[in-house]
Amino acid sequence: MQKDFFIYQAQTTKFAAGFEVERAEGSYIYGTNGKKYLDFVAGVSANTLGHSHPKIVNTIKEQAEKYLHVMVYGEYAQEKPVALCKLLAEATPDPLEITYLVNSGAEAIDGSLKLAKRYTGREEIISFKNSYHGNTHGALSVSGNETHKREFRPLLPMVNFIEFNNESDFEKITDKTACVIMETIQGAAGFLVPNPDYLIKLKERCEAVGALLILDEIQPGFGRTGKLFSFEHFGIVPDILVMGKGMGGGVPVGAFMSSRKIMETLAHSPKLGHITTFGGNPLIAASSYATLKEVLESGLMNEIDEKEKLYRELLIHPKIKNINGKGLMLAVNLGAPEYTLEVAKTCMEKGLIVFWQLYRNEYLRISPPLTISKEEIVEGCKIILDVLNEN
Repeated sequence: MQKDFFIYQAQTTKFAAGFEVERAEGSYIYGTNGKKYLDFVAGVSANTLGHSHPKIVNTIKEQAEKYLHVMVYGEYAQEKPVALCKLLAEATPDPLEITYLVNSGAEAIDGSLKLAKRYTGREEIISFKNSYHGNTHGALSVSGNETHKREFRPLLPMVNFIEFNNESDFEKITDKTACVIMETIQGAAGFLVPNPDYLIKLKERCEAVGALLILDEIQPGFGRTGKLFSFEHFGIVPDILVMGKGMGGGVPVGAFMSSRKIMETLAHSPKLGHITTFGGNPLIAASSYATLKEVLESGLMNEIDEKEKLYRELLIHPKIKNINGKGLMLAVNLGAPEYTLEVAKTCMEKGLIVFWQLYRNEYLRISPPLTISKEEIVEGCKIILDVLNEN
């Protein structure tokens, strides 16, 4: 299988692991080599409830026996997509009330940018240096790392960048700005958290000039920081909320959410302001609904702070410079990209899956399932510390 993987499936790097997966359950992935691996990555924050959660598996089976794709987005009323959008509206603060379901976080970013331009009638977009929003042309245009962008230019025009946590840059947000798009917690840059009151002041600036605030919650959303969405920690509500990754519990999905007044502008002048064939797919919506319902009702979010504290208490070592992040999205600074990659490789050999941050490879990524137990956290952290001691 590994040989065919490298021959027939397109690669994104020259050093893919090619790890052969047999099955996955709970906090573990099992290889065809007979070994099990504790997963501290959760599919890069996608497997919110761990692997093969029975409620997700069962609801997918039930939906598959009823029907799969029946019509393009927005034409037919289907039980699970409607239930998912209704539950999202009930679980989020006003004025968030209506959801557009799409296929991925990157598509949701593109849709949100179109929505902001359509609603405001403006063209300028403000994003942040070192931000990451995805790899479609629109999402790449508002991502803030030139190394990852330069070979694909020209990208969207009229996109300008400001510094995360720098309030003096607010003057660049003007009455020409359609929207400001921001990761509530910067992901690829090393899980950077906004300063106290920063988001409040940013929202005030947007309101003062008539720009919309888009918050990208693709990584921190769905309970990962102890709240359903991380903006709830910071005293504001975005005009447009973008979600993906952990929303589906392991299936491909994305969505953007806003007030009805804003969202309805995609339905006219022109009609079909955004259209997607498989967005709102009933199988995907069933999994997403089961995930959201479990996150809301299980009490898992109440455990996040304690689990974060346990990681921070255990991961103390001379080679660890600092730990960024919030909740179960933590970035462990090991000082040098080459060393971090070697640590990740050795951890894998010892039965622990960890990863690294896209832009800041010196940071070891820890983003386990929300369902991870304290015993599993202790087990995994011991492996990390053993590797740091050996290397």
